[in-house]
Amino acid sequence: MPQRGVVEEPYKINNKILARQVRLVGENIETGVYSTEDALRIAREQNLDLVEISPKAEPPVCRIVDYSKFKYDLKKKQREMKAKTQKVVTKEIRFGPNTDDHDFEFKVKHARAFLEDGAKVKAYVHFVGRTIVFKERGEVLLLKFAQALEDVAKVEQLPKLEGKRMFLFLTPKPKK
Repeated sequence: MPQRGVVEEPYKINNKILARQVRLVGENIETGVYSTEDALRIAREQNLDLVEISPKAEPPVCRIVDYSKFKYDLKKKQREMKAKTQKVVTKEIRFGPNTDDHDFEFKVKHARAFLEDGAKVKAYVHFVGRTIVFKERGEVLLLKFAQALEDVAKVEQLPKLEGKRMFLFLTPKPKK
Protein backbone atom coordinates (compact mmCIF):
# COMPACT_ATOMS: atom_id res chain seq x y z
CA MET A 1 0.00 0.00 0.00
CA PRO A 2 1.47 3.38 -1.02
CA GLN A 3 2.28 5.81 1.75
CA ARG A 4 0.38 9.05 2.09
CA GLY A 5 1.84 11.88 0.07
CA VAL A 6 4.00 9.54 -2.01
CA VAL A 7 3.18 9.52 -5.71
CA GLU A 8 3.62 6.11 -7.26
CA GLU A 9 5.44 6.20 -10.58
CA PRO A 10 3.44 4.88 -13.54
CA TYR A 11 6.53 3.18 -15.03
CA LYS A 12 9.10 0.91 -13.41
CA ILE A 13 12.64 2.20 -13.79
CA ASN A 14 16.12 0.76 -13.30
CA ASN A 15 16.28 -1.63 -10.29
CA LYS A 16 12.47 -1.72 -9.88
CA ILE A 17 12.18 -3.85 -13.05
CA LEU A 18 11.72 -7.41 -11.78
CA ALA A 19 11.68 -9.40 -15.04
CA ARG A 20 14.68 -11.63 -15.81
CA GLN A 21 14.76 -10.66 -19.47
CA VAL A 22 13.58 -7.55 -21.29
CA ARG A 23 13.16 -6.52 -24.90
CA LEU A 24 15.29 -3.43 -25.34
CA VAL A 25 14.34 -0.63 -27.77
CA GLY A 26 15.61 2.90 -28.18
CA GLU A 27 18.16 5.08 -29.91
CA ASN A 28 21.83 4.03 -30.20
CA ILE A 29 20.89 0.52 -29.03
CA GLU A 30 20.66 -2.73 -30.88
CA THR A 31 17.05 -3.86 -30.45
CA GLY A 32 16.72 -7.32 -28.97
CA VAL A 33 16.12 -9.43 -25.87
CA TYR A 34 18.66 -8.87 -23.07
CA SER A 35 18.94 -9.96 -19.47
CA THR A 36 17.85 -7.20 -17.10
CA GLU A 37 21.40 -6.87 -15.73
CA ASP A 38 22.84 -6.34 -19.24
CA ALA A 39 20.14 -3.79 -20.07
CA LEU A 40 20.86 -1.90 -16.82
CA ARG A 41 24.59 -1.94 -17.56
CA ILE A 42 23.99 -0.52 -21.08
CA ALA A 43 21.78 2.21 -19.60
CA ARG A 44 24.37 3.15 -16.97
CA GLU A 45 27.12 3.33 -19.62
CA GLN A 46 25.06 5.96 -21.41
CA ASN A 47 24.14 7.77 -18.16
CA LEU A 48 20.46 7.11 -18.85
CA ASP A 49 17.61 5.15 -17.22
CA LEU A 50 16.07 1.81 -18.13
CA VAL A 51 12.28 2.39 -18.31
CA GLU A 52 9.73 -0.43 -18.57
CA ILE A 53 7.29 0.79 -21.22
CA SER A 54 5.13 -2.27 -21.81
CA PRO A 55 5.09 -4.54 -18.74
CA LYS A 56 2.42 -6.91 -20.12
CA ALA A 57 4.46 -7.89 -23.19
CA GLU A 58 6.45 -11.12 -23.14
CA PRO A 59 9.27 -10.27 -22.39
CA PRO A 60 8.51 -6.74 -21.06
CA VAL A 61 9.57 -3.93 -23.38
CA CYS A 62 12.06 -1.42 -21.96
CA ARG A 63 13.60 1.73 -23.38
CA ILE A 64 16.82 3.47 -22.45
CA VAL A 65 16.02 7.17 -21.98
CA ASP A 66 16.45 10.05 -19.57
CA TYR A 67 13.46 9.38 -17.30
CA SER A 68 12.73 13.01 -16.43
CA LYS A 69 12.71 13.94 -20.15
CA PHE A 70 10.52 10.88 -20.84
CA LYS A 71 7.95 12.03 -18.22
CA TYR A 72 8.05 15.58 -19.59
CA ASP A 73 7.36 14.34 -23.15
CA LEU A 74 4.43 12.20 -21.91
CA LYS A 75 2.84 15.17 -20.13
CA LYS A 76 3.36 17.31 -23.22
CA LYS A 77 1.61 14.70 -25.41
CA GLN A 78 -1.30 14.46 -22.97
CA ARG A 79 -1.71 18.24 -22.97
CA GLU A 80 -1.72 18.29 -26.78
CA MET A 81 -4.31 15.50 -26.88
CA LYS A 82 -6.49 17.36 -24.38
CA ALA A 83 -6.24 20.57 -26.39
CA LYS A 84 -7.29 18.80 -29.58
CA THR A 85 -10.45 17.29 -28.10
CA GLN A 86 -13.53 19.33 -28.89
CA LYS A 87 -15.92 20.21 -26.16
CA VAL A 88 -19.48 19.68 -27.35
CA VAL A 89 -21.82 22.41 -26.19
CA THR A 90 -25.56 21.71 -26.08
CA LYS A 91 -27.93 24.66 -26.25
CA GLU A 92 -31.56 24.27 -25.22
CA ILE A 93 -34.53 25.91 -26.89
CA ARG A 94 -37.89 25.69 -25.19
CA PHE A 95 -41.28 25.84 -26.85
CA GLY A 96 -44.83 25.68 -25.57
CA PRO A 97 -47.38 23.63 -27.51
CA ASN A 98 -49.09 26.89 -28.60
CA THR A 99 -45.97 28.77 -29.72
CA ASP A 100 -46.78 31.63 -32.11
CA ASP A 101 -45.18 32.00 -35.58
CA HIS A 102 -43.13 35.07 -34.60
CA ASP A 103 -41.70 33.30 -31.52
CA PHE A 104 -41.03 30.23 -33.64
CA GLU A 105 -39.06 32.24 -36.24
CA PHE A 106 -37.14 34.02 -33.47
CA LYS A 107 -36.12 30.67 -31.92
CA VAL A 108 -35.18 29.23 -35.34
CA LYS A 109 -32.87 32.22 -35.85
CA HIS A 110 -31.18 31.58 -32.49
CA ALA A 111 -30.87 27.84 -33.17
CA ARG A 112 -29.30 28.57 -36.56
CA ALA A 113 -26.66 30.75 -34.86
CA PHE A 114 -25.94 28.03 -32.27
CA LEU A 115 -25.58 25.37 -34.97
CA GLU A 116 -23.29 27.56 -37.08
CA ASP A 117 -21.08 27.99 -34.00
CA GLY A 118 -20.81 24.19 -33.78
CA ALA A 119 -23.12 23.62 -30.80
CA LYS A 120 -25.76 20.89 -30.61
CA VAL A 121 -29.34 22.01 -30.12
CA LYS A 122 -31.84 20.35 -27.82
CA ALA A 123 -35.27 21.69 -28.66
CA TYR A 124 -38.19 20.71 -26.49
CA VAL A 125 -41.86 21.41 -26.04
CA HIS A 126 -42.83 21.71 -22.39
CA PHE A 127 -46.40 20.68 -21.67
CA VAL A 128 -47.87 22.42 -18.60
CA GLY A 129 -51.03 21.19 -16.95
CA ARG A 130 -53.68 20.01 -19.42
CA THR A 131 -51.69 21.00 -22.50
CA ILE A 132 -50.36 17.40 -22.50
CA VAL A 133 -53.46 16.53 -24.56
CA PHE A 134 -51.87 18.47 -27.45
CA LYS A 135 -48.98 16.04 -27.96
CA GLU A 136 -49.52 16.12 -31.73
CA ARG A 137 -49.07 19.91 -31.81
CA GLY A 138 -45.76 19.54 -29.99
CA GLU A 139 -44.53 16.89 -32.40
CA VAL A 140 -45.62 18.92 -35.45
CA LEU A 141 -43.89 21.99 -33.99
CA LEU A 142 -40.59 20.12 -33.45
CA LEU A 143 -40.69 18.54 -36.92
CA LYS A 144 -41.36 21.98 -38.43
CA PHE A 145 -38.39 23.29 -36.41
CA ALA A 146 -36.12 20.52 -37.76
CA GLN A 147 -37.32 21.19 -41.31
CA ALA A 148 -36.60 24.93 -40.95
CA LEU A 149 -33.01 24.09 -39.97
CA GLU A 150 -32.35 21.18 -42.35
CA ASP A 151 -29.80 23.22 -44.35
CA VAL A 152 -27.48 23.63 -41.31
CA ALA A 153 -28.43 20.69 -39.08
CA LYS A 154 -29.26 17.02 -39.13
CA VAL A 155 -31.67 15.33 -36.75
CA GLU A 156 -29.86 13.23 -34.16
CA GLN A 157 -33.05 12.06 -32.44
CA LEU A 158 -36.63 12.44 -33.64
CA PRO A 159 -39.23 13.92 -31.27
CA LYS A 160 -39.67 11.73 -28.20
CA LEU A 161 -41.97 12.32 -25.25
CA GLU A 162 -40.44 11.96 -21.78
CA GLY A 163 -42.71 12.99 -18.95
CA LYS A 164 -44.04 16.50 -19.64
CA ARG A 165 -41.45 17.29 -22.33
CA MET A 166 -41.03 16.25 -25.94
CA PHE A 167 -37.40 16.43 -27.11
CA LEU A 168 -35.70 16.81 -30.48
CA PHE A 169 -31.90 16.75 -30.84
CA LEU A 170 -30.10 18.46 -33.72
CA THR A 171 -26.40 18.39 -34.58
CA PRO A 172 -24.59 20.74 -36.96
CA LYS A 173 -23.90 19.41 -40.44
CA PRO A 174 -20.18 19.10 -41.19
CA LYS A 175 -18.84 22.13 -43.06
CA LYS A 176 -17.66 21.49 -46.60
